[in-house]
Amino acid sequence: MNRAPRDHDPARLSAAAAESDPRDSAPGQTARGRPGLRAIGLAASRLAAPIVARRGGGILARLKAEWPAVVGAELAAATWPDRLSRDGVLRLRVAGTLAPDLQHRAPLLIERINQYFGRPAISRLVLVQAPLPLPSAPARRATPPLPTNESQALDRQLDAVADPELRAALARLGRLVAANARRND
Repeated sequence: MNRAPRDHDPARLSAAAAESDPRDSAPGQTARGRPGLRAIGLAASRLAAPIVARRGGGILARLKAEWPAVVGAELAAATWPDRLSRDGVLRLRVAGTLAPDLQHRAPLLIERINQYFGRPAISRLVLVQAPLPLPSAPARRATPPLPTNESQALDRQLDAVADPELRAALARLGRLVAANARRND
């Protein structure tokens, strides 16, 4: 009487699993026709693929992420990849004064981008004079050196810190705070 229900008989379940092919079942159902769990990665990639392809695919994302490495720091400060069409036309935002120069250097830029990807990903450039989405980072000013008495006081406070990296980071922070305090006085 301690017998398990028929659906939970281990011998029967292993035989059914061996006979059934999961590829024969309908999507979202197990081999026995019951709803089951499925991995979402495949479904998500099928849904996202047309959207990503319309927007230039992974090429545009990689291009934006590594733009300074692809074209150099000087051009990256004045240009930004905006869109990439299916036929390889890259729409490039350009600061107004650089547009005529870039128009002459377009073949070189296309060659540099294609060489970076290792295949002909870009066929043509369309230059658009528009504001760049990311402002260039302002150059950091060098912090003026601390007077010797303040520097010695800071070193005495940091003597108790055992970790050399932490001590160096705290020393830099202390110098910046002291320089900022002197500037505001």
